[in-house]
Amino acid sequence: MIAQNKKERAPRNRTIELSEQEVEIYRRRIIYSENNLKDCRNKIICGDAFKLLRKFPEKQFDLMFADPPYNLTKNFGENSFRQTSLEDYETWLDSWLKETIRLLKPTASIYICGDWRSSSAIQRIGLKYFTLRNRITWEREKGRGALKNWKNAAEDIWFFTVSDNFVFNLESVRTKRKVLAPYTENGKPKDWEKSDGGNYRLTAPSNLWTDLTVPFWSMSENTAHPTQKPEKLLAKIILASTNETDFILDPFSGSGTTAVVAKKLNRNFIGIEADENYCLLTEKRLALAENDKTIQGFSDGIFWERNSLKFVSGKGAKSAKKD
Repeated sequence: MIAQNKKERAPRNRTIELSEQEVEIYRRRIIYSENNLKDCRNKIICGDAFKLLRKFPEKQFDLMFADPPYNLTKNFGENSFRQTSLEDYETWLDSWLKETIRLLKPTASIYICGDWRSSSAIQRIGLKYFTLRNRITWEREKGRGALKNWKNAAEDIWFFTVSDNFVFNLESVRTKRKVLAPYTENGKPKDWEKSDGGNYRLTAPSNLWTDLTVPFWSMSENTAHPTQKPEKLLAKIILASTNETDFILDPFSGSGTTAVVAKKLNRNFIGIEADENYCLLTEKRLALAENDKTIQGFSDGIFWERNSLKFVSGKGAKSAKKD
């Protein structure tokens, strides 16, 4: 978001904004023309995904992460989406998802985000083209409660693959959790380890993610995008379903979390986003990632339980962060 006549920010407010000078710098890095797609690896394309998906070469992507508008009325910068019937939403999903089939390698994985309104539609349309592997539910503990309904504190991510031959790096996505009831065998820890900070064990990843923090104003990854996903969420998906230098497609790039995390983890990417402001924010985040590869809640190859990790950030500064 371009900062114009902005009020003085709180001392700990780290939300990413754009100066007028930065707008001109980052605008030169974005691809705007759908006819200029020959050299778009590791680029953000400002345009209509429905048109652009038909332009890419076949079978080049190892992973597609899609965070499309959910079936609710919401503004996304200069664009908006209006809630419709479930049948019409399924038709809308199908209209762009079918264009991605030819772009994916036979070994590719697909992750599609949704909420309780859109989730069943994603399952049905996804099953038309891909093999369903799982439904991940992640805790989105943010926002006020409803007066006459349960607070909406979770979202879904549907995991599909093109075939039965796909990448899943189990050891790359284990979570380090505190051991509440330490069990010993012959006086020695069994499947856990002692440390000065407490007792921990590495656990297998499940399809219930409760260790994520939705970006907010004091986090360095935060932007003004209304539905920004945490970098930690993308890190889990990218590490599990790709190898280094693999190629990732995000057709609804938003503020660029997929691209930023791909860069931090040495993967290639293409991001498509219709709103220029969000493309510019993405370019600033990519520039920041040149010197800062940290991902909140992920350190030394380990995902930590929420609020359990303190780590060194930036250029050796010993300021503690918590996830």
